[in-house]
Amino acid sequence: MLKLFFLTLLFVSSLLANKVIYLSYEDIPQRVIEGEIFRVTLKSLSTVRDFDDIVYSFEDAQGVELLNEIPYREVRAKYYYDTFYFFTNKSQAATPNITASLVFDDNRTEDTNAANDLNSSFFYPATTLKGKKLNVITLNPKSDFSGIIADEFVLQEFKTTSYDTTHNIVVFVATAKNTKIDMLHFSNVYKQGIESLEDSYFDSKITYYVVIDKKLENFSFSYFNLEKNKYLKLSIPIIVDDDSVVAQSDLKPKDQSKEQLKINIAAAVAFVAFLFILWRKKYIYLVFILIPLVYIAYMLVPQKDVCIKAEANIYLLPVSNGTIFETTQTQQFLPKEGFVENFVKVKLKNEKIGWVKNEDTCSY
Repeated sequence: MLKLFFLTLLFVSSLLANKVIYLSYEDIPQRVIEGEIFRVTLKSLSTVRDFDDIVYSFEDAQGVELLNEIPYREVRAKYYYDTFYFFTNKSQAATPNITASLVFDDNRTEDTNAANDLNSSFFYPATTLKGKKLNVITLNPKSDFSGIIADEFVLQEFKTTSYDTTHNIVVFVATAKNTKIDMLHFSNVYKQGIESLEDSYFDSKITYYVVIDKKLENFSFSYFNLEKNKYLKLSIPIIVDDDSVVAQSDLKPKDQSKEQLKINIAAAVAFVAFLFILWRKKYIYLVFILIPLVYIAYMLVPQKDVCIKAEANIYLLPVSNGTIFETTQTQQFLPKEGFVENFVKVKLKNEKIGWVKNEDTCSY
């Protein structure tokens, strides 16, 4: 019996002697909300002095998605504090089993003993930290919930234009902190989608559109604020803007296009010429004012129709990689509603409004 005890003690001692990483949880949440991003911080200590990195592998995760395989690291004294971010996508969840291993550069040859030590160190055993079951809270939101669970969600800009005879299209830019912003989604809208996305769970930005009924005077929705632990409501007033300019990065009307600049210059030339004629009192020179005035009149008269090529894509917004909602089957002449750089705004035969790239218009 005593012999068995000593054999067991010898076996345990040999295992402890080969252990090169001590791994523990430094920070793990007590509860998470389904749809929340949360962080787990590991604390590690290596018993080997010369190594290049600590790497991790993950197995048997349940209901969570790992967002960063490379940790955010802080080194304090001999300890490594490595933080990983996870997204909770189910109501039953547990963190994965996390295995830590040392990495060595076998090209390092500072001296023979060190080289031998490093070569032998490839056989050092890894350390595994068992996953922990999470207390997951499932929300029961109202129908106006946007799907966003975040520390912050802020509307930066918005604009409403006519979509067809019964619908308006609302385009907005929003920023958020600590969320998967691509989870944004609304119920009870005619159409919706992402036009652009700058995705980072720390700080993200989205350009989004919704097509809604013309009868709505406000487009309102809610999101869950993690810092305040409650739903917050946001509202966009529906003020239909007939301005022809909608851009991905700036949804406010612009009047600083090249065409507008040319009109302003022509008007300034005509005004200066008029003052000069009044000063010299030689009214015969009035003919020179007609040139810029005719140009201004030409620029201000809207083109009634624009020729669109066959198989041209009709975009929901004037964005190169934006949503295509229709493609012309044949060459068509459509009413021109406006323009921005590289795009022309047209009214389709079904009364819907769309944008066509300049390269898809006919040249005569």
